Amino acid sequence: MRFIVLIAALAASAAAFAQYPAKPITTVVGFEPGGGTDTTARIVAPALGELLGQQVVVENRAGAGGNIAVDYVAKQVPDGYTIVLANVGALAVNPHILKTPYDPLKDLAPISMASVFPNVLVVQPSLPVTTVQDYVKLAKEKPGITYASSGIGGAGHLAGELLRLMAKIDITHVPYKGGGPAMQGFLGGQVDSFFATPVSSIGQIRAGKARAIATTGPKRAALMPDVPTVAESGFPGYEAVNWYGYLAPARTPREIIDRLNRDITKALANPQVVAALAKTGVEPLAMTPEEFGKYIEREHQTWGKVVKDAKIKAD
Repeated sequence: MRFIVLIAALAASAAAFAQYPAKPITTVVGFEPGGGTDTTARIVAPALGELLGQQVVVENRAGAGGNIAVDYVAKQVPDGYTIVLANVGALAVNPHILKTPYDPLKDLAPISMASVFPNVLVVQPSLPVTTVQDYVKLAKEKPGITYASSGIGGAGHLAGELLRLMAKIDITHVPYKGGGPAMQGFLGGQVDSFFATPVSSIGQIRAGKARAIATTGPKRAALMPDVPTVAESGFPGYEAVNWYGYLAPARTPREIIDRLNRDITKALANPQVVAALAKTGVEPLAMTPEEFGKYIEREHQTWGKVVKDAKIKAD
């Protein structure tokens, strides 16, 4: 009898996969529209939907540095119809700062990396600052300079805390619910500076409404080749990159994970997607589920140590 039940279950599973996807797929992002995660998801969605043969809908569930979206997806039925495009903060940092209701290493199934890129430190044009050294000098003269980020535990938050630690300065973190709201706050004069994603800042930089003084990666950003890195500005070894990746709820059938990985990889290689992402300063980078899983584990360990050493706490 058990054998017959097992055969029936396997047959049902095979039939479900053969029909997958039979309805639209939702990509959940943890930030408001206008930020890097949201923009990346919306650029990839049409190409991915064409490959899957179903519409890919982007849904915003903003808050808690991306944690709300990740927790929501982790609790969904593992059928491949609800996935998340999450960032470094929600997967590798926040679990060390906040008591997240999910375990990023156990409650989610990695599908593929989407992109890796640096943030950019921008300051108000009214500030007498054109370099990182100027920024550090001003912070020492006037403790309490504020910097915005897309949320607690995100790459922008880490970038600011790492600079605070290395430069021994007193700067104050102001978290927002995404890069879009953070840039609105910056433009409204609510903060002095902003560790921003390229997509949320490039337009304002070109318009002269924000001054870029450094990027946070190991090398200069292709979108801003004239802007030096923090590392080459007097702080060798400084590096705080951002990344986005696709994940599904744990226990999602491997066949579905493989199908999503295959089509996400193809979508990220689509010339139109590559060109659109390039305009936002993001370079696509696909990985196998295994590669992405190991990457998350390494980042989880690395940033856990930084959080401890820098004594980063929830604001």
